Amino acid sequence: MDKLKFTLLLLLFSLAIDARAQREDIGNYDYDKEYMFGINKNTNGGLIGGFVFKAGTRIDDMQFSFWAIELSNVKNPKEERYPTVLGNSYIFGKSNYLYSIRPQYGREIILFKKAPNQGVQVSALAAVGPSFGLIAPYYIEYAVNRVETVTEQYDASKHQSRYNIMGTGRLFEGLGQSEFAFGGNLKAAINFEFGVFRSNATGLELGYMVEGFTKEIPLIPTTENRQLFQSAYFTFFYGFRR
Repeated sequence: MDKLKFTLLLLLFSLAIDARAQREDIGNYDYDKEYMFGINKNTNGGLIGGFVFKAGTRIDDMQFSFWAIELSNVKNPKEERYPTVLGNSYIFGKSNYLYSIRPQYGREIILFKKAPNQGVQVSALAAVGPSFGLIAPYYIEYAVNRVETVTEQYDASKHQSRYNIMGTGRLFEGLGQSEFAFGGNLKAAINFEFGVFRSNATGLELGYMVEGFTKEIPLIPTTENRQLFQSAYFTFFYGFRR
């Protein structure tokens, strides 16, 4: 019984310390480091455009520098999904994926600080960095006759009937046969931050990005392909500060 009482007292004491620490954290927005994770949606991507990690450091009361890395699946604006007779879906004419890896360095300036325990902090940011593109083959399952199918990269000269396409290949299939493309990217955005604790933050970034490569990316060989991509985006962030 004495051990049980001691355990209960220790638990209550720990909860009291934690509650006090949280109360002291409310309305305190001073921090020197931040680490943010984000999910991106953009006009060149699908339902989920990509993922972001950002690490920031305070320069002064109103300015931060940050490093970030983004991973994004870039699409041709003319991509369109079609259903198959088996109930699957595919993108007719698509021959390659483009996966873009973007290391970035940027600066963020606070425009409006958050009022104690309420409101939204608004900041402007800009970032620049190289782009490393992986051009991975887009595989389809194609019926060559009534009983035989093959899984291979889409080729407009071979796969002329879209009614013979049964579906797509496995996720990341053919990634080992990817080609490499080098380029750069530049973005500008407005960031809206919510929350009342210094130790964590939730935010929404709305922005515009320009990304270019040294060669055209043949996503759909039968249509216009680009080496310069522009997109509007928003990224939902959640992270930690100290």
